[in-house]
Amino acid sequence: MPATFQAETLLLEGDDAIAFAQAQFSGNAAELAVGRWQFSAWLDAQGRVRALFHLARLSEKSLLLVLRGGRAEPFADALRRFVFRSKVKLQALPARALGTVEAMESHTVEQRDDAIVLGGGTHGWSIGAREDDTWRAEQIHLGWPWLPDDALDALLPPALSLERLQAVAFDKGCYPGQEIAARLHFRGGHKRHMHCVVLSQALPPGSVLRDEQGDVALVLDNVSANDVHTGLAIVNDALAEQGKSHALRWNEDIIDIELRERWPA
Repeated sequence: MPATFQAETLLLEGDDAIAFAQAQFSGNAAELAVGRWQFSAWLDAQGRVRALFHLARLSEKSLLLVLRGGRAEPFADALRRFVFRSKVKLQALPARALGTVEAMESHTVEQRDDAIVLGGGTHGWSIGAREDDTWRAEQIHLGWPWLPDDALDALLPPALSLERLQAVAFDKGCYPGQEIAARLHFRGGHKRHMHCVVLSQALPPGSVLRDEQGDVALVLDNVSANDVHTGLAIVNDALAEQGKSHALRWNEDIIDIELRERWPA
């Protein structure tokens, strides 16, 4: 498991940058003020999350996407297919260090020399200034998912609690996957949700846990402190309804998992 993550970022610039983001992403980019960020996602036609990111408005005509998993260059290549005649330039930036700074008001954005800092309420999150992974524990407790490669193109918005994070808008124009997202919002019925969990050992992000019936949990991330391994996992509702503590299989190991907070859709 890597000790630090790198920031994969994508810059959108041009007269139509905001309109392009509004048409492609699940969040309401048109309401995003300069100097603020919001959670957002890019969905496929089946409503699955292709990319999850912080969408930060740097100026009237520029947006920075800070990916929460995945690579910026393939993401930019996929988005370029939808530019058509829009006046927007998409640029995947070189990977940069991620670090933790002092607490800042949530959803704020600041430029500090060559670094960008995002406010998270309990902490600040710097891109390009320093490298550490203290932010991971802060964001796990906040219920901010980070998507390992195996989780890309695989999960629907309710599983990642995207409505709670205000990353999915239902009161704007069409965007890819909107019909599925709206159906899940208004009719419900999704059977997997995100939980804060405590594990008996540290696991690589993307680890799948099984019981006698099959796959029942997907570990998104976990951090260790004082021999306590706390993480976020997507857990089948049927397993959660059986109780808080379970012994599950990961490869040849038995993993004890305790379900703590269950994050709503």
